[in-house]
Amino acid sequence: MPTLSGKTALVTGASRGIGRATALALAKAGAQVIVHYSRGAKEAEAVVAEIRKEGGRADAVAADLATPDGPQALAEKTRRIVGDRLDILIANAGVSKAATIENTTIEDFDTLFAVNVRAPFFLVQQLLPILQNGSSIVLVSSLAAHAAVGTLPAYSATKGAVDTLVKHFAAALGTRGIRVNAIAPGVIDTDMSSFARTEDGRSFTLGMQALQRLGQPSDIGPVAAFLASDEARWITGDTLRVDGGSKL
Repeated sequence: MPTLSGKTALVTGASRGIGRATALALAKAGAQVIVHYSRGAKEAEAVVAEIRKEGGRADAVAADLATPDGPQALAEKTRRIVGDRLDILIANAGVSKAATIENTTIEDFDTLFAVNVRAPFFLVQQLLPILQNGSSIVLVSSLAAHAAVGTLPAYSATKGAVDTLVKHFAAALGTRGIRVNAIAPGVIDTDMSSFARTEDGRSFTLGMQALQRLGQPSDIGPVAAFLASDEARWITGDTLRVDGGSKL
C-alpha cells in the first residue's frame, strides 16, 4: 500500500463506482480526501462517513461539472477546505451515452464533452495555484479510447481527448514537478456499465477479456492511489490500461 500520509486529495465523481473506490483507497493510504459529487449527496456522505469511521479525514462537496462555472466553484470549495495545498487530483467524474452515429444528438455530444473533457481541463486550470511540487493529477480515460467497444463513438472521442490532454498537461507541468497520468479502465461493474450485468452483456465483456471475470471498482481505486504516490514518481504523461487484458 502506497503511503499518502499528510497529503490532500480531491476525487471528482466520488459518491459511487470508481470514484468511491478511489476515495477509499486514498484515505486508506493516509490522505485527506475531498469527496466531490453532483447529485448523490447521501452516497457522498456515506463515503465520508466510512472514511471517518476508519480514522481518516474526509469532506463532501457538491458541484455541477456540466456547467461552465462548475470547475471554478469546485476549486473554490476545495480551497476553503485544504487552504493553499492540494497534492492529488483524481478527475474521475464522467458521463456516458450509448448511441449510434445516426442517433447521437448535439445535446448529448455537448454534454459528454462538457463533463468528460471541459470540466477536467478547467478544474486543473483553477487548481494550479495550489497544486504543489510533486503533486499528481490522474484523469480517467477508457478502453473505448483505444478500441471500438459498442456504440460509443461520441463518448470514446471524449476519452481520446483525455489521453491527449494527459500528454500536454504532463509536458507543461513537468517543470513544476507535477505529474499527470490517466487510467483507462475496461468494462467495470458500475451503474455506467450496467449492460455488463445482463447475460448478453457479461458474455460480450468476458469474450474480449483475458481475465475471465467482471472488473470491479476496487480493481481501479488502488491503481489511482499508486499513481498518486511517490512510488510512481517517474511516471508521467502516460495512460495506464487497467482492463483485465481487454482487446489484446
